[in-house]
Amino acid sequence: MPWATMSRQDPWTDHGAGHPEPVGLGRTEFRLAPRVLGAQLGTTNQTLSLEQEKKGKKRHPIAGTMLNQLLNFNRLHHYMTDLATKHYTYRLISPFRSEVYTADPANVEYILKTNFPNFGKGWYNYTILSGLLGDGIFTVDGEKWRHQRKVSSYEFSTKVLRDFSSSVFRRNAVKLAGIISNAATSKNSMDIQDLFMKSTLDSIFKVGFGVELDSTCGSSEGTLFANAFNDSSELTLWRYVDITWPIKKFLNIGSEAKLKKNIKVIDDFMYKLIRTKIEKVSNSKDDSAVECITPDHACFLIEKKEDIMSRFLDLNETDPRYLRDIVLNFLVAGRDTTATTLSWFIYMLCKHPHIQEKVAKEVREVTKASEDLSFGDLAATMTEEILDKMNYLHAALSETLRLYPAVPVDAKICFSDDTLPDGFSVKKGDMVAYQPYAMGRMKSIWGEDAEEFRPERWIDENGMFRGESSFKFTAFQAGPRICLGKEFAYRQMKIFASLLLHCFMFKLTDESKPVHYRTMLNLHINGALNVRAFHRPGCKISTT
Repeated sequence: MPWATMSRQDPWTDHGAGHPEPVGLGRTEFRLAPRVLGAQLGTTNQTLSLEQEKKGKKRHPIAGTMLNQLLNFNRLHHYMTDLATKHYTYRLISPFRSEVYTADPANVEYILKTNFPNFGKGWYNYTILSGLLGDGIFTVDGEKWRHQRKVSSYEFSTKVLRDFSSSVFRRNAVKLAGIISNAATSKNSMDIQDLFMKSTLDSIFKVGFGVELDSTCGSSEGTLFANAFNDSSELTLWRYVDITWPIKKFLNIGSEAKLKKNIKVIDDFMYKLIRTKIEKVSNSKDDSAVECITPDHACFLIEKKEDIMSRFLDLNETDPRYLRDIVLNFLVAGRDTTATTLSWFIYMLCKHPHIQEKVAKEVREVTKASEDLSFGDLAATMTEEILDKMNYLHAALSETLRLYPAVPVDAKICFSDDTLPDGFSVKKGDMVAYQPYAMGRMKSIWGEDAEEFRPERWIDENGMFRGESSFKFTAFQAGPRICLGKEFAYRQMKIFASLLLHCFMFKLTDESKPVHYRTMLNLHINGALNVRAFHRPGCKISTT
């Protein structure tokens, strides 16, 4: 569905009553928070306006305050896209600092690459994010970041991990295809986002821990963990617009009490797996040994050497807290990027059935699979060489990420006074953020059809996929912090998408129901994405 249509029909235009409150926030807390900000922001705004007039100073235009973000929290990316369209780069004022938001590719390149050392996570971001993500690669700077980056970079480049992860992805895609096939046969609707979340969670736990979580088939522990993480993600993002969160944390009330409770669920689950993994790896004398244990609700199959945690254990990294942070950050990147993108991908294909058919046609032509193959045999044909030939599928996934990037806003802290390529100054301590969500909708970047879902923009005259600058298409970051798992994510998404679209056609259960995002660290669809699946004509694939 074109973004322009969404904008015209946006049910969030009225920013007041009737909006859902962020998870864990009571009505009093949600409504009183803006009043707490009022007096402080008024003074700050006046001070910074005067500062802007000082000779030699050129600051970005003030487009609003944290108060505006708070009032627009449930449509935050709509609001910030409107500001980016008007100002390109702008400031929002908080009581303690300016917050600079940019949708200018030249500024993005400067922040992420040219002057990379001057823009990092900083203490401000670390304080907000570390409760959930700890000292993982997404929250730290300096030596801790370099160490994790170096080890992770090596692991993602190894054939062992590439082959192991591809095998895991194919296995879980087959399992998901079986579930969808049963729903199609019984003509039942299903929440495809929930299925993608569970299936990718199973995949990433296997690759990250060597653990068979099996949440797709009903493991309650996996579901509890996923729900706790989703709620924690939203409550963590809320900290950016709620200056009272440190007080709530100290008093253990409101949103911070909810966050603490959810993080305990996450920690209990993670530490149990880590203890088990350390014990099994320590006691195993055979590097290829496979052993099965059954704590509580799930059968965890522990394998050595192929998974990420085993690699870190080989480096004598045995601090449970450090391992928790490393693997949780890996899980966040692997699960949320792929599951949310696949969910938005299916949604866009349902809104554009001619594109869905074009993708399915390419998959059938490239795989040349016969009709009597099982899901497993079909998945086995989807080798790296075959996947690389699916140019239109790659384009459709990239187009989905352009409009619905897994991380819609990414914030850095400026470490010393600086001037961006647009000629405007930023001060030490300013938060400087680039906006993948807004950038994907900018006509100045993508042309007059920026609001349209059009995979063809990624295809050259020879029918091959044509990439874009990572400072224009920022879904995977850029520069020294560019996502190490970019190819890993594309490979997982293409395996799942090609298998499912070869076998099924998807339609929304209710075409008239609005579909929106949930405001959290990652761009999830808010609530269920209910779809119907139909076996494709002539596709007589068995599940055995």
